[in-house]
Amino acid sequence: MAEIEREAMEYDVVIVGAGPAGLSAAIRLKQLDADLNIVVLEKGSEVGAHILSGAVLDPVGLNKLIPDWKEKGAPLNVPVKEDNFYVLGEAGHLRIPNMLMPPLMNNHGNYIVSMGNVCRWMAEQAEEMGVEIFPGMACSEVVYGENGEVKGVVAGEFGKNADGTPGPSYEPGMELHGKYVFLGEGVRGSLSKQVIAKYDLAAKSDVQKYGLGMKEIWEIDPEKHSEGTVTHTMGWPLEGNAGGGSFIYHLENNQVYVGFVVHLNYKNPHLFPYMEFQRFKHYPQVAELLKGGKRVAYGARAISEGGYQSMPQLAFPGGALLGCAAGMVNVPRIKGNHNAMLSGMAAAEAAIEAIKAGRGGDLLDGYDEAVRKGAIGKDLKKVRNVKPLWSKYGLLASLGIGGMDMWANTIGIGFLGTLRHGKSDADATEAASKHKEIAYPKPDGTLSFDRLTNVSFSFTNHEESQPAHLQLTDPSVPVGINLPTYAGPSARYCPAGVYEFVGEGDDTKFQINFQNCVHCKTCDIKDPSQNITWTVPQGGDGPNYPNM
Repeated sequence: MAEIEREAMEYDVVIVGAGPAGLSAAIRLKQLDADLNIVVLEKGSEVGAHILSGAVLDPVGLNKLIPDWKEKGAPLNVPVKEDNFYVLGEAGHLRIPNMLMPPLMNNHGNYIVSMGNVCRWMAEQAEEMGVEIFPGMACSEVVYGENGEVKGVVAGEFGKNADGTPGPSYEPGMELHGKYVFLGEGVRGSLSKQVIAKYDLAAKSDVQKYGLGMKEIWEIDPEKHSEGTVTHTMGWPLEGNAGGGSFIYHLENNQVYVGFVVHLNYKNPHLFPYMEFQRFKHYPQVAELLKGGKRVAYGARAISEGGYQSMPQLAFPGGALLGCAAGMVNVPRIKGNHNAMLSGMAAAEAAIEAIKAGRGGDLLDGYDEAVRKGAIGKDLKKVRNVKPLWSKYGLLASLGIGGMDMWANTIGIGFLGTLRHGKSDADATEAASKHKEIAYPKPDGTLSFDRLTNVSFSFTNHEESQPAHLQLTDPSVPVGINLPTYAGPSARYCPAGVYEFVGEGDDTKFQINFQNCVHCKTCDIKDPSQNITWTVPQGGDGPNYPNM
């Protein structure tokens, strides 16, 4: 096929991803120099369509970026009024007194929000400042310059046939070039993954770790609603099978966010994260809360959990990794949006300094240092050992030793040093023969739901004639290796029912229902053979989250 010719547009800074990190970067750039040409490219059909987060927002980033956000109508309407922590067991539950929790775990002063709506509001602020924002523009390729630096990206390629060849309505897209390119794609971004590999940005960092977060929005009985209440649980139903836990956040309008996180370093390939979430809702207190209510939305997203020691080098020739693309989530707090915003601002400040000095396409060294030595580094360093303790020694060690370590780090004492994570989540998966199958109760259709029914509440859609954006390195691996060795875990770890094994014996085939994909990236992370690569579908495709 002849090389595709594309038009090119020149900007000062090109930003991939209209999440909290990318939008914060765009706003900060314009605050510092109103004459800069800034573009933000978003693969979702609109800003916020692909944003899924808990979310209890620490406003520290927003306070710094837009101090008068209240006057400007930011959708932070529900301050946290009550904080609850429970350990669940089959026989009952135990509340952990708030006074035992390190100060950093206190949610007072934070807000229960829809990050999708926060990002929509941030996009309005950015556009008023002259930032160009293009939703429905998936960035499918990195463009490199003569010296091997990142020069730009390809965005807006549409109309390929299923085999990858140009179809009758093919549009080649455009190249968008910048003095610097910021990648704010979120967890396991496809371009970020390529850039990290090309420049070996993770050479000095620990392996990255991940969790799978699943979330439903429920409208519940007004008499059971308690606006501003935040509840987190650990223990049942996962117990010894995996790390993780739940969150239940009461926002306005009698709505509740019900979410469940499963750490993806679980060993037993029979584990079914989605069904663990559905089973959780049958816990007596949770079932009573949801009884008489209705589920109105569903979604899922991977979460970066490696923390301080797993962040790669953040700057690369010609650009920078922002927010969750680099892994800036504070795991015990289950918060990363504040750090995403702070990282966007730090990258913007480093780029402004470089552009004013007449530079472009080089390494923004100051950004990496600002993140590690500034508020983000301090936030993550205090909690750096909680995840490895949990992974190696279980929940009780995480609560006990991890809690003491967080208290000690609060006053500047790191008695454990920095623990390492060990294996990647893919390598943590063990052969099915070493583990027992797990029997899951059938969803009742009232509190719990089958995957395909729930996926319809993510409002996901993909044009079926395009190539599958979930690509197999070796098509023989799923049936030849993953099925006999690991009992075909992709049929379970995917929270959207994308993967299934059809037929029996020699007639077994691996089927990819990419139309169901909610862009969580779990397959790219957890596949034990690392045989699945998640790439972007054409722009606008995927979930259409209303107010996740």
